[in-house]
Amino acid sequence: MTDLNEQDIQPPQNIEVPSQLPLLPVRDIVVFPYMVLPLFVGRDMSIKAIEAALAGNRMIFLATQKALDVENPTPKDIHTVGTVGIIMRMLKLPDERIKILVQGIAKAKINKYIQTDPYYSVRIDKVPDTKPAATPLEAEAVMRTVKEQIERIVSLGKVLIPDVMVVIENLEEPGRLADMVASNLGLKVDITQAALEIADPIQRLRQVSDILGKEIEVLSMQQKIQAQAKGEMDKTQREYFLREQLKAIQKELGELDERAEEITEFRKRIKDAKMPEKVLKEAEKQLKRLEKMHPDTAESATVRTYLEWMVELPWSKRSKDNLELKAAAKVLNEDHYDLEKVKERILEYLAVRKLKEKMKGPILCFVGPPGVGKTSLGKSIAKALGREFVRISLGGVRDEAEIRGHRRTYVGALPGRMIQGMKQAGTSNPVFMLDEVDKVGMDFRGDPSAALLEVLDPEQNTAFTDHYLGVPFDLTEVMFITTANLIDPILPALRDRMEVIEIPGYTEEEKLGIAQRYLIPRQLDEHGITNKHVQLTEPAIRQIISHYTREAGVRNLEREIANVMRKVAKKVAEGKGQGFSIDPSNLNKYLGVSKYVPEAELEQDETGVATGLAWTEAGGDVLYIEATVMKGKGQLTLTGHLGDVMKESAQAALSYVRSREKSLNIDPSMFSRQDLHIHVPAGAIPKDGPSAGITMATAIASAFSGIPTRRDLAMTGEITLRGRVLPIGGLKEKILAAKRAKLTTVILPRRNKKDLEEIPKHLLKGIQLAFVDTMDDVIKIALRRRGKTPPASKAQPAPPAPARIRPLRSGKGRRSHELPATVMADRIPARA
Repeated sequence: MTDLNEQDIQPPQNIEVPSQLPLLPVRDIVVFPYMVLPLFVGRDMSIKAIEAALAGNRMIFLATQKALDVENPTPKDIHTVGTVGIIMRMLKLPDERIKILVQGIAKAKINKYIQTDPYYSVRIDKVPDTKPAATPLEAEAVMRTVKEQIERIVSLGKVLIPDVMVVIENLEEPGRLADMVASNLGLKVDITQAALEIADPIQRLRQVSDILGKEIEVLSMQQKIQAQAKGEMDKTQREYFLREQLKAIQKELGELDERAEEITEFRKRIKDAKMPEKVLKEAEKQLKRLEKMHPDTAESATVRTYLEWMVELPWSKRSKDNLELKAAAKVLNEDHYDLEKVKERILEYLAVRKLKEKMKGPILCFVGPPGVGKTSLGKSIAKALGREFVRISLGGVRDEAEIRGHRRTYVGALPGRMIQGMKQAGTSNPVFMLDEVDKVGMDFRGDPSAALLEVLDPEQNTAFTDHYLGVPFDLTEVMFITTANLIDPILPALRDRMEVIEIPGYTEEEKLGIAQRYLIPRQLDEHGITNKHVQLTEPAIRQIISHYTREAGVRNLEREIANVMRKVAKKVAEGKGQGFSIDPSNLNKYLGVSKYVPEAELEQDETGVATGLAWTEAGGDVLYIEATVMKGKGQLTLTGHLGDVMKESAQAALSYVRSREKSLNIDPSMFSRQDLHIHVPAGAIPKDGPSAGITMATAIASAFSGIPTRRDLAMTGEITLRGRVLPIGGLKEKILAAKRAKLTTVILPRRNKKDLEEIPKHLLKGIQLAFVDTMDDVIKIALRRRGKTPPASKAQPAPPAPARIRPLRSGKGRRSHELPATVMADRIPARA
């Protein structure tokens, strides 16, 4: 090869194609005979092939690669059919590449690879066009068809060089025409290569005709789409022009431009809200109404308010859930002490949500006494999930429209609290807390509890329709949490839609942990003091819990701690020193005398006194039930502000003792000659419930037989006339009360043995549990006979218990727990 940067070489006449040539693989084009085209060559192997061709007869074999992205192709990566070309011009470029101008001479096929290094050299066989199998008439028809298709393609916008069109019009050979058309259409490499490999010229021309037919369809569709787009554009431009004219007319009429700007702003906000199709149609309909109304009409203000609600609701905006279980567990443990059952349920939801992207939000109902942390637990759940938190209180709500909204026909109509809460949240998947769901009222304006049935039903709230909006709103992604102090007042159908999780009152140990971990640090921060100023010892905290508060939760405990902190803060502000240590000896200086004194422990075994256990809203208490006999006519007297259920229990207990007079060594005549008086102390406090039966029977048996009862023993359970002991509720609170009273043995119905799984293990330490089936077993354990005390069985864990059956309504339709009782013999919720 010469050192000149450019060579002009004239191809010789009557060229004879040799059988061996250098191979130049090309990547993005198929070279046809009689085709002249420039090529840029940059690969070392290809440059050396060109140098070899220029050093010889200037001929080179051009074959297309099968894959365009292969940098160093092997023989398997190169098509076998290609074109012999002659290099007409060569130019060296500054970036060490070579630009050549080649002209196709003849079609050939690779027979064998002779050389692979430093460039490919192949032996080829020339592939001449075969004699057409079609008649001259058929060939002429195919050629005319192809030429007409070319004209059609050009009319549809396909760009071809004018010189090429002239050549195509003058070609009379089918093979040359097919090659010329295929090489100038810019088709895909594999389609063009398939046309090159067809030897029969008529068959090749038909193949090209099929390709042209498909290309015409594509171009026709493209032209149609462009025409539609242009029509839409013209329509938009026309509307814009008309609106500008309308603005000018309105300006001349004295109407303000703000009106048009408001409509434009609403239109933009409706588009940005990404509403569902049905909602979008309603919003656009109302916007058109607003556009036609005079701005001073009352209806205009109503429509404007409606549109503002529509565009501000989170139709498609949602927050991303935090699905890291460890991080969520850490948040829940940091914010709340114990409550393992609730935390486990939330982590289960997160685990399922992590495995299944689309799932319905759970509907949980936290039931428990005031102050146990139901509402704050909802906030922690939202924090753990990374969701927005919305809370509304349903206490005292009596109007159904509070839930479903008012119809727009009313003056001052608004959406219901559900839709208001969703607007407040700003996302379609918040944690939505419905507080005090058990305190919903009902009057002539409807039943809000019934309206909640649709909201809290995963099968129905996919299209919750508020009366104000009039369009469906999807609530399936919302995580609803309801709270209640009592489960019984909730509508049964509504209760069925919720997953009830009971949160019982805290034990003394749990209150101590909550105070040390949460309440004291919070009150120190709120009062501007630190641990350097005050130290609240553990015995002092325990004394505050037992002597200054009586509750299931910790609200009053936090108030008493705040009372201490205020007094310390005052002393620090007055400059009276710091480092105050508060213990039981000086606690009364800060909180005054004790508000509550625990029930005194019996000093010795007494006749006619039995220790019972009661459930209260404060977590349980001890009742000393007294029975005494006196001369009379066999009458029964009951005092202590007892409810109907406890009165009936006393009568059943007396009947049982009379039926066991022989085994208890009681003179039968005593029942007709002696009166019986049963008294439960603290007479100012109403008491009721079905679990004081065995305690009353024990006190009666002790009074008539003269056998004292054990002072270190307490009991709970209902009695039947045949002496069977029935199960009770509130087991945790009652055991806690026994432990506070320093009792060592507790008699329980055997059917409550399964409930021990729900009792914290530390509560059972130091207490023996005796499980009984009949009242005879109770008498053997509770009464002192010959100085022997039957051993009590230790507590054994049992499988979880089924749901406890609640008491039936009384004949007047009133539940026994609806009495104003604060002390209950069983765990029946009471209202003070």
